[in-house]
Amino acid sequence: MREISRRQWLAGISAATIAGPLAGFGQSPAQDPSKAQPLPLKDYEPRSMLHVAETRVERSRFPVIDFHTHLSFVNRSARPEKAGFRAKREDVLAVMDRKNIRMMVNLTGGYGAALEETIAYWQKPAPDRFAVFTEPWFNRLREPQYPQFQADQITRARQLGARGIKVLKTLGLFLREEISSGPLVKVDDRRFDPMWEAAGGAGLPVAIHTSDPEAFFLPTDKFNERYEELSAHPDWSFHGRDYPSNRELHEARLRVVARHPRTHFVLLHVGNAEDLGWVSEWLDKYPNTSVEIGARIGELGRQPRLARRFFDRYQDRILFGTDAVPEGVETPQQIFGEKLYEIYYRFLETEDEYFDYAPAPIPPQGRWRIYGLGLPETILRKVYFDNAARLLKL
Repeated sequence: MREISRRQWLAGISAATIAGPLAGFGQSPAQDPSKAQPLPLKDYEPRSMLHVAETRVERSRFPVIDFHTHLSFVNRSARPEKAGFRAKREDVLAVMDRKNIRMMVNLTGGYGAALEETIAYWQKPAPDRFAVFTEPWFNRLREPQYPQFQADQITRARQLGARGIKVLKTLGLFLREEISSGPLVKVDDRRFDPMWEAAGGAGLPVAIHTSDPEAFFLPTDKFNERYEELSAHPDWSFHGRDYPSNRELHEARLRVVARHPRTHFVLLHVGNAEDLGWVSEWLDKYPNTSVEIGARIGELGRQPRLARRFFDRYQDRILFGTDAVPEGVETPQQIFGEKLYEIYYRFLETEDEYFDYAPAPIPPQGRWRIYGLGLPETILRKVYFDNAARLLKL
């Protein structure tokens, strides 16, 4: 009886084990795929399960020159055109002091009366903390003497105290023969040759932004890695219509660089952060070029081994920048603030893995994360400060 009971007991356990879990498998509503609710991509916020180092770098290891910021803009609806300021000087200085930022370069200083206002507000009261660049007076392009007028404006800007020239992607993608209509004006249009030459003669670096991420020139479809970004901002797409290709825009800029060897060009956004091999060819061929990293650590950080070699090789020609703007919510990878700088410092100084490139719950440019470069102190000093200081003649 004892042996029979034992066998019956074991059989009962086996039956319960098989019948219990397997009998209900696939029947629970929580596990039934047919009853799962669809999740919009915009609401998807996956949390990484990796257990990796998380280093907070509150202050840069060495003083910083942020070569790429936008503290002001030109109010083109005013007559005469006026300067608009995106923040108060004292508020910006407070963040700079906490984050070890020695100087910020305000690239969008404007022209004419707006430039004078911008220099008076930002640069004159604190010339060791702020530098202001001028911009081309594009809306006067149709005037018969525009080439010489624009060259003269560069000379005047230098006399006012401007420290360089900023050329927006307006040239090549927005400026047209009738200013806002007609054919697009090409980046290498000869009418700007006197301006490039005037910059070289005045010893002013030219910070130039040409083109945009390559995905902006492709269809906004299921294959586009920036689908969410372009869906949210369809006006950022340069696919189709009469826009030149990404490559054509860069090649036009290179022709300008080649024609004006005594003018120094700072290629903003690493020039083309998605193709460091091609950018290396530019730097090797044109000694009058440098690059700046603003708003592109999202690209550099997802190719960390190649990016690290790039920093090693061109350590004397890479400038620190963030493309910081002290307002807005649509581009969190550029909003001026302490969190923004901490991410940049973490990227450059640590070897942390798989972290966000922007202080936002959803990656704003593409759904990926980045890896730190862990640069040595010799390179950090140059990227953070020395390379920009040399160009600005500090």
